[in-house]
Amino acid sequence: MLDGDRRVYGCVLHLDIKKGKIWIEQNMTEMRVAQELLERGVGKEDIMLGFQTPGMRTYTDYAII
Repeated sequence: MLDGDRRVYGCVLHLDIKKGKIWIEQNMTEMRVAQELLERGVGKEDIMLGFQTPGMRTYTDYAII
């Protein structure tokens, strides 16, 4: 989207694949992306909650590194 000559960019959903793991970096949707991935056969050990700090990831059931 443009605002005059300036580009305006807002990321609603950001996923990365790094070293074989799916990183959920940002999710501003109502969709539960991690749950959707699980239902499609992706293991919890392959899902990184990138929006969480590394210390907080240890308290989730998902990959920590």
